[in-house]
Amino acid sequence: MSNLHIHRHHQLGLPAARKVAFLWAEKAEEKFDMKCSYEEGETQDTVHFNRAGIQGTLKVGADQFELQATLGFLFSAFKHRIESEIGQQFDALLNTAKPRP
Repeated sequence: MSNLHIHRHHQLGLPAARKVAFLWAEKAEEKFDMKCSYEEGETQDTVHFNRAGIQGTLKVGADQFELQATLGFLFSAFKHRIESEIGQQFDALLNTAKPRP
């Protein structure tokens, strides 16, 4: 088993960050066949995601995203590729989002 940790700072505020997180969850469901559930909070939201061989959470704050996941044995061999792909997805989504006024 292997662990992923991806952290990204942003200046979007929670409402805009929430929209980015929803987009990411939709892409994860489509592209990686993930099952995602979304919990909204007052100061932080959490996306729970899983599929065979991977499970984790994405914490969505007003100024940061923090993804933590556990990879099963088979996915562990692709840890760096998975980490890179998810990081690129966050970067692309955050760069196209509008910062808070």
